[in-house]
Amino acid sequence: QVQLVESGGGLVQPGGSLRLSCQASGSSFSYYRMAWYRQAPGKLRELVAGITASGSQNYADSVKGRFTISRDNVKKMVYLQMNSLKPEDTAVYYCNGGLAGLTYWGQGTQVTVSS
Repeated sequence: QVQLVESGGGLVQPGGSLRLSCQASGSSFSYYRMAWYRQAPGKLRELVAGITASGSQNYADSVKGRFTISRDNVKKMVYLQMNSLKPEDTAVYYCNGGLAGLTYWGQGTQVTVSS
């Protein structure tokens, strides 16, 4: 079983940057596909970025070129570097891990982009 704890959210002005971190605990982390999702008020949860065990990445069209997902298997960490933030990026961001049909979620961290 994996436990996921996010950090790094906060209030930032449009055009600013934030880096979200996700600390995982448990075994076999390096085999997990990891991802970041977000959910804005009144909207469905959506995939922001994913990274496979081998390091292949995919991104939602809305964040391509602005966000970067990365992982450190030694530290059991996943990161989401967010640049050029827009008000529409405001949401609760969730860390997600999946392996062999099992899915785990963190508690979420709030990101607010506002002047």
